[in-house]
Amino acid sequence: MNEITGKIEGILFAVAKPMSPKRLAKTLDVSEEIVHEAIEELKQIRNNEISGIHVMDHEGGITLVTNPGQADLLATFVKEDLAGELTRPSLETLTIIAYRGPMTKPEIEQIRGVNCSLILRNLLMRDMVLEKMDNEKLQMVYLVSQNFLQHLGMKSVSELPSYQSFANNEEIDRLITEMQETT
Repeated sequence: MNEITGKIEGILFAVAKPMSPKRLAKTLDVSEEIVHEAIEELKQIRNNEISGIHVMDHEGGITLVTNPGQADLLATFVKEDLAGELTRPSLETLTIIAYRGPMTKPEIEQIRGVNCSLILRNLLMRDMVLEKMDNEKLQMVYLVSQNFLQHLGMKSVSELPSYQSFANNEEIDRLITEMQETT
C-alpha cells in the first residue's frame, strides 16, 4: 500500500461518509488521477471475501463499508448494540442537538471538542436524530426526531428542563460564532 492509498483509507475511515475523488485530491494536494489509482489499489486490498471492510464507489462517492458477506453477523451485532443504553458521548451530543438544533456537524464538534461522526451515525441509526439539508448553511444539519420526543413523552423540545437558558446560552453562541468566522 502506498502512502496516498493509506491516507485515503484513513480519511474514509475517519469521516465515515462518502467522499468525492475531487475532494480527496484537493485535501491531499494531488491529482485526481493519483486518487483514482489509490482507490483502485485500496479496492484490490480490501474488496475480498476475508476482509471485514470493503471500498464502495457509488455515484462518485467513495466510502468504507462492511463486507456484504458478513451481513447476518453484523445485523445481530448492530441489533444488540442499538438495544443497549446510549453512551455518555452520545447523550452529550443528543443533548446539544436537542437544546441547540438544528446544528451542523462542525457546530456540534466545536461545542464538544471532538469528532462526532460515529456518534451521529449511531444516533441516526437509533432514530433519535434526523439529518436534513439546510439550504442557507449549504450543509446537513441535525435535529431531534419525533421518536426522541415520543420516547421522552414530549411534544416539543421547548418542554425540556431549563430549555430557554440552554437554547440561548451566550457561551455556546460564542463558540459557534468563532467556528463560523474561521470557516
